[in-house]
Amino acid sequence: MKVSEFRFELPEELIAQHPYDKRDEARLMVLDKKAQKMEHKIFKNVIDYLEPGDCLVINNTKVLPARLYGKKETGANVEFLLLKRIEGDFWEAMVRPGNKLKPGTKVTFGEGILKAEILEVLDGGNRKVKFVYQGIFNEILDQIGLMPLPPYIKETLKEKDKYQTVYAKHDGSSAAPTAGLHFTQELLEQIKQKGVQIANVTLHVGIGTFRPVKVENIEEHNMHSEHYYIKQEDAEKINTAKKNGHKVVAVGTTSCRVLESVADENGFVRETEGDTDIFIYPGYQFKCIDRLITNFHLPESTLIMLVSSLAGKDFVMQAYEEAVRERYQFFSFGDAMLIL
Repeated sequence: MKVSEFRFELPEELIAQHPYDKRDEARLMVLDKKAQKMEHKIFKNVIDYLEPGDCLVINNTKVLPARLYGKKETGANVEFLLLKRIEGDFWEAMVRPGNKLKPGTKVTFGEGILKAEILEVLDGGNRKVKFVYQGIFNEILDQIGLMPLPPYIKETLKEKDKYQTVYAKHDGSSAAPTAGLHFTQELLEQIKQKGVQIANVTLHVGIGTFRPVKVENIEEHNMHSEHYYIKQEDAEKINTAKKNGHKVVAVGTTSCRVLESVADENGFVRETEGDTDIFIYPGYQFKCIDRLITNFHLPESTLIMLVSSLAGKDFVMQAYEEAVRERYQFFSFGDAMLIL
């Protein structure tokens, strides 16, 4: 299957630059893959498609304010993007300008409250970095770090929590699980009151989620790896829904990837922790999830391939053309899609 089969034309003005003031008032396109029908709704209407006994699965990862601007000892400006903690105060970071940040280079951030030394160059050009500071690292990040917004968002984000789900709990992501940005606490409470179970998984979203597919045949693409875990109480909620013939509804491609990574051949999951590089594209047979809430994704991305594997490539590409015609907002701060 060719990458070009997932290409579509997107006017630049449809790339959302700002989050919605009211999260659950984004637009919602509902795709019924069996009936091959599309409906246009508002996101809060998602509750109408959930039934008592269903299980809604959310990713409770929390985005680190992982973009840091600092200075070398020479006074030159540098930029770090923290990708993942290796151990303790040792991190893997993407740095700019890369050719100026060699092992041994020392950098200061926030007028000295955070210092770093480049230890080595890793595969792919990232750096292993050691940080030195007084106090609590995450509190320092909250003070001086910026949210690592995707490159297609050109505007400055004034409120950090707008790039965070209302249920974000466990620090570790370099990007938000954006389908979850549409939920409010009030909407989640209404969903619970309807008799829908809400289960958590944690997958720390890596910057590789924005990495383009650079091979012509998608089967040759090497997927990036991300760390996940799922707890026993959440696995039981998911399994109970499946045993009783109810729907498992994944919020976002990240939740989907966790469930499909850990599910057995019957679609049941278990408490576990690990890393996944699962690549879901058309031809994949889903084991666990029945439905998916997601945003509108980049052309030729692994995310639009995952969505196409669930709803059918031709139907998804038709839906994207319809979304462009109807002036939906795209990508991280954009509108949503529900696949039935």
